[in-house]
Amino acid sequence: PKVKDEFDEEEEEKKEDGDDIEVSEEEEEKEPEMEEVTTYEYEQINTDPAIWARDKDDITDEEYQEFWKVVSKGDSAGGAEDWTHFNAEGNINFKSILYVPSEVPFALQQGNLEMMRPGLRLYVRKVLISDEFDLMPRYLNFIKGVVDSDDLPLNVNRETLQESKIVKIIKKKLVRKALELIRKMSQQEMPADDETEEAEVDADGNVIVKDDADKKPKVHPYITWYKKFGLSLKMGCIDDSANKDKLQKLLRFKSSKTEGEDEFVSLQEYVDRMKEWQKEIYVFPGESIKQLSESSFMDAFNDRDVEVLYLTDSIDEYFIGNVREFNGVKFRDITKEGVKFSDEDEDLAKRRNKVYADKFSPLTKYLKKLYGADVSRVSISKRLGRAPAIVSSSEWGNSANMDRIMRAQAFAHGVAPGENMMPTGILELNPRHPFVIKLLESIPDDGETDPPQSVKDNAWILLDMATMSGGFPIRDPKKFAARMTRVLKSGLGVESLSLAEEIDPPAEEDLPDEPEFEMPDGFNMEDLNLDDLDMN
Repeated sequence: PKVKDEFDEEEEEKKEDGDDIEVSEEEEEKEPEMEEVTTYEYEQINTDPAIWARDKDDITDEEYQEFWKVVSKGDSAGGAEDWTHFNAEGNINFKSILYVPSEVPFALQQGNLEMMRPGLRLYVRKVLISDEFDLMPRYLNFIKGVVDSDDLPLNVNRETLQESKIVKIIKKKLVRKALELIRKMSQQEMPADDETEEAEVDADGNVIVKDDADKKPKVHPYITWYKKFGLSLKMGCIDDSANKDKLQKLLRFKSSKTEGEDEFVSLQEYVDRMKEWQKEIYVFPGESIKQLSESSFMDAFNDRDVEVLYLTDSIDEYFIGNVREFNGVKFRDITKEGVKFSDEDEDLAKRRNKVYADKFSPLTKYLKKLYGADVSRVSISKRLGRAPAIVSSSEWGNSANMDRIMRAQAFAHGVAPGENMMPTGILELNPRHPFVIKLLESIPDDGETDPPQSVKDNAWILLDMATMSGGFPIRDPKKFAARMTRVLKSGLGVESLSLAEEIDPPAEEDLPDEPEFEMPDGFNMEDLNLDDLDMN
């Protein structure tokens, strides 16, 4: 036991001696070096897919209208009139939303097509390529929307993409969809009456029942829209021959049988109610409905109850000149020669015209000699009703309205103001009118004797009347004024045009001048002492 105790003491001493051994700093464990690392966490704010990639049945009208505000960029004051959301499938696949605005864009209101920005955004696999890509023809540049295609390449520039065959196919499909959208707008049913309108009551509190005549007539939404965008559709008939037939069905016109500002007629409706003998669509270009409806050209058509379309837009002349027909029925300008009516016996009409031509041959020859280059021809009219004469245009020449438009061109080069070529129209005489019959009797039988000045003046006044009735301006206003002066002199029995002596009124007594009151130089509020004022 003693030996064991000694052994234990020695072990404890060794342990104590080991604890006293000094350890160097290098042998101590080193602290790890710290490095700053920045990490980013992304939170997706918009978790919804693109609106054009969603099912259209799951999208509300409010969402469509909100997206319209994004694509329109404030170009139009109102909202979207209508829209179409579709997926095009086939050789080329793409998704699209097209909007038709309710109000005319500001640049289009001024007729500045160059300032109209393309309204379609082009995406490729939901990557924006351009927010103003030219995917619509100029007559549909008011269409706004988006197009997203998976078939277009991403790594090409805009110019190359513009010439891509895929883009051309997309353009063709977009135009077809846009026209289909407008066609559906034109075929919508008339909206129901607004039942929320407040009823009027009389003094006794009884509800006043309005008659149908007192109610404001309802206007079809398409008519309201067409009155703003109709010019663009007419331009499309000129520019887009491939879709000309579709565009013509979307047009609306005023006519001799429409009443009010909001009543229009389509070309198909006009054709459906044509007379049985009628073979052409009669059109009448001019400045205003009132002017056209009161024109002498309308006499024969009103007598026969034949409808005539009124063309009051400047583009209508170009439209008729390019289109020329609708569904095989040709347009006929009633201000030009060649207007014929098939409601009478053709053989009787030929015999009657021959007799009139022989009877009035001396008059037509004399008038052509008298007028010279002011008219191209003098003929006996087959269509005049109550007017004595009228000046019409040749079948292939410019109408009076077209002449007015051309003379108003602000950028016409090489023509001095007032020196535009004045058209020479055809003077048509009404053989049944008393003026024409009396003028025939005033012409010398031999054809060589010079008639008196009064006959010449009457003949010229007849031409002046016919010229203005035909819509043409007076060729020589100075000569016109001289003729009218002679007519007034004869009608009023005035012997001389010398001016009367100037009157010499008596001198009036001088009245005293009104006294002048001088105002004080100025008034200083500081000089006013309120204590001196008696306020009692």
